[in-house]
Amino acid sequence: MSMTGVGGKQEEMEMRAKQDLDYGQDITPPILPLSSSLYDSFLSSHCSSCFSPLPPTFPHIPRHVPLYCSPTCSSSHSPLHSSSAESLLPPTCPDSSDLRTALRLLQSLPSTPPQLHRIDGLLTNHHMLTSSSPEVAAKIRQGAIAMAVARKSRNRDNEGQSDGFLLEEAVLSLVITNAVEVQDKSGRSLGIAVYDLSFSWINHSCSPNACYRFSISSPHARLSFREDSSSTLRIVPSVSGEECDACSCVEHTKGNKGYELGPKIIVRSIKRIRKGEEVCVSYTDLLQPKAMRQSELWSKYQFTCSCSRCSASPTTYVDRALEEISTCNLSFSSSSFDHNLYRDEASKRVYSYMDETIAEVLSDGDPESCCEKLESILNLGLRIEQVESKDGKSLLTFKLHPFHHLALNAYTTLTSAYRICSSDLLALHPDVDECQLKAFDMNRTSAAYSLLLAGATHRLFCSEASLIASAANFWTNAGESLVTLARSSLWNLFVKWGFPISEVSTIAKHKCSKCSLMDIFDTKSILSQAQRVNFENISSDFLDCVSNMTAKIWRFLVRGCHYLEVFEDPFDFGWLVHTWDFHARANRNDEDSKFITEGSIYKHQAQWYTNERRIHVYEVGIHCLLYGGILAHICYGQNSQLSTHVLSILYNVESVVH
Repeated sequence: MSMTGVGGKQEEMEMRAKQDLDYGQDITPPILPLSSSLYDSFLSSHCSSCFSPLPPTFPHIPRHVPLYCSPTCSSSHSPLHSSSAESLLPPTCPDSSDLRTALRLLQSLPSTPPQLHRIDGLLTNHHMLTSSSPEVAAKIRQGAIAMAVARKSRNRDNEGQSDGFLLEEAVLSLVITNAVEVQDKSGRSLGIAVYDLSFSWINHSCSPNACYRFSISSPHARLSFREDSSSTLRIVPSVSGEECDACSCVEHTKGNKGYELGPKIIVRSIKRIRKGEEVCVSYTDLLQPKAMRQSELWSKYQFTCSCSRCSASPTTYVDRALEEISTCNLSFSSSSFDHNLYRDEASKRVYSYMDETIAEVLSDGDPESCCEKLESILNLGLRIEQVESKDGKSLLTFKLHPFHHLALNAYTTLTSAYRICSSDLLALHPDVDECQLKAFDMNRTSAAYSLLLAGATHRLFCSEASLIASAANFWTNAGESLVTLARSSLWNLFVKWGFPISEVSTIAKHKCSKCSLMDIFDTKSILSQAQRVNFENISSDFLDCVSNMTAKIWRFLVRGCHYLEVFEDPFDFGWLVHTWDFHARANRNDEDSKFITEGSIYKHQAQWYTNERRIHVYEVGIHCLLYGGILAHICYGQNSQLSTHVLSILYNVESVVH
């Protein structure tokens, strides 16, 4: 990756639009890698050539032996593996995916490059990396030595090479700064790949106008390249602002000599791009605050971003919200106290506590306990007792802004953890009414957190359009949670108690007359329709409509959860313009929030579990799914995993009706 516009830049390489581009257009065809390698942890479960998953029946083989899903992949890839000397790397060698990718790239080169600062049109960034820090230089040197030793063991006639390890250092530096993590449909990072300059010259921005996706499939499943590449290359390379013909020799149908197969990458516009405008993608998670993005970019690519978002003064609204922590002094004498003195310490402690709790959920810990811990710090904040010079002790409370990136991570974790708790409870007590009701309420709370996450991310997306991928994922997840809740068999519990609840097949017949989303409910036309309508109008109509409908179910969804009850509406955050109110009903204690206390599981239920409310839950869910599907289509295309997932859910809903 060329990293234009950043500190220490040698040449300003970039890619610019050939023509005016609308959002939701593929601007490159599928591009094959110059070199790629699976991470060590996936070598035994995925094909080393195309990265597709292997059948679980594959025998256990030592990690340095690559596995293939088909004879086609084996014949395409195994000669390169055999000749690259990667099998001769020490078994304990760290970062072996980087070294294997570098060795494969080295082996596929037609000859020793005449210049070590640029190989295959890509900057190696060797000097920049080795001069950035002694630790980085030592890491590259050690890796290059391991590569050189392996190559010499394979080819004895190279023992007298005169350049020492410079070639190996240069190629390894190229891989470190140009490789991109290859992700599967679920978002897992399977390995790394280096692509030619038509992708690698696309620079980073924290406010990008394009994104990229991967196409991973076995030879038996994939289409021919002609069928797969309906898009043409709509960008041209530029050096220091002047167009060049560096892409004229790029053959997308062949990739590198050693790679006739492999994980393909496609770049797609997510904003309107004018002819001649630079095309940028993001190399990092955009829902991180500036300091975290900068740290990650420096750690991975050794550059400091100076894009419009990072250099904005004052800081952008999104970046302020993602790191805002409010302070409240609970002492009686606080007029002279400087809260900022302890803000850094509090931030570190909040980060540590939240990270540990979230990690506990992800490591199969006690999900119910984790829910309590996360909600406690979200609701009450972190209290620190410090000493003032004149007035004695002061009790400070630090609380995350609802848009703080850790709060957003907590919403994601709570959505999943409550769903797990519900499933575990039903597995243990499938026939106990009280447990069924508690499980239902956990699903209800899970759906509420998913809807709050979608609403919060949408608010940020309205200020930073490059967050469209996150918005697409969260709206889709919220829609799926709500539709699942509306169709849950646990509603039968209330039917048994005599509540007038309709069968699930009848709720799908309700259509919305207030916005255009339900007009494209037919799963066969939703995505093609999305291309023909004005996205801005759809977005505005959707938010107006879903806000009105959500008002009918929000109190039902959040009932019993003190943190969520603070929010009057998951989409209207106007009251957060100035500050996050510590005392905004965080400790409300109304009778309706008491759920299964006082011994009666029937008390107050009739007014909440109604057929009308079930229908509204379903309608909000369908709207969220449709909107998420439209965003996913703009971001990833019609055949992406997320778009296909949305269509699958909608198809299942329709099949219930018909």
